[in-house]
Amino acid sequence: TTRKRAAKLTTRRVNALPPVEAPAPLSPAPEAGPKLDLDLAYALDPALLFEAAVGSPPDEWQARLLRDGAARVLVNCCRQSGKSTTSAVLAYHAAVYETRSLVLLVAPTLRQSVEAFRKVLDVHRAVGGSVSVEAESAMRLELKSGSRIVALPGDASNVRGFSAPRLVIVDEAARVEDAMLAALRPMLATSKRGRLVMLSTPAGRRGAFYEAWTGDSGEWDRIAVTADECPRISAAFLAEERVALGPALYAQEYEAEFREAAGQLFDEGLLSSLIRSDVAPLFVDSSEWVLPEVPAIEARALAPREARVVDVEPHLPTFLER
Repeated sequence: TTRKRAAKLTTRRVNALPPVEAPAPLSPAPEAGPKLDLDLAYALDPALLFEAAVGSPPDEWQARLLRDGAARVLVNCCRQSGKSTTSAVLAYHAAVYETRSLVLLVAPTLRQSVEAFRKVLDVHRAVGGSVSVEAESAMRLELKSGSRIVALPGDASNVRGFSAPRLVIVDEAARVEDAMLAALRPMLATSKRGRLVMLSTPAGRRGAFYEAWTGDSGEWDRIAVTADECPRISAAFLAEERVALGPALYAQEYEAEFREAAGQLFDEGLLSSLIRSDVAPLFVDSSEWVLPEVPAIEARALAPREARVVDVEPHLPTFLER
């Protein structure tokens, strides 16, 4: 009897408990979607980011620059070759896919710096829908990842204070003052993978960009781009420009050749032809100079005289004092 009562009591308690629902089956892990796949592809290959942002694949030289990991790069390119757009993609890729990266965009003037930075914003609006932005202005883009892209005009006093940039891009480097370029290089001293990229159309045979391009230093990776290699520039347009600009200026603007600076009176080829190695030097050693003997000339003030032309020969006028 006691056992029957205990069994009935246990049955009542069990029946009083709420029913236990069966656990829901575990949902499978979400598969990588198209957006994640694209983002990974952009991170691995900046040339794909370029194509997505611009709408067309990069030229051969553009793909080389985007994929090249050289620490020092010189790009000597013709006008309208796409260097500013390539710089913008290069800057944006470094900022987005490398956390807490500082990217500096440098140009000769404030206007040029603003224009270069606008291309960065164009890239961001085209492909950066999932990129979180902390702050944005006309010359600065700061991401929540800590990365920054800052545009600077070509004034050496404006760049001091930045340190350890991941990437420094100098647009129209041949027209940036040498003092500015000298102020940029020390920033890279403490950057483990700091990169300096200078792009420009030639601007005379002078300046740091010209010396770096023509020098024999092995630190630079050099890329040359002429108008013939740019599929967006037609042969008919180049023919018109050759006539309008003349051979010297055309060679500088479209063939990436370094010519004499504007306003230079004498051609450098002419000046070089005046230098001869078969002429005996004017000195015996470094401390003794040998100068030709000339008679001493006495200088004294002369009273002003009036003169009039009385006869003019075909090649020489004759004067008569009065």
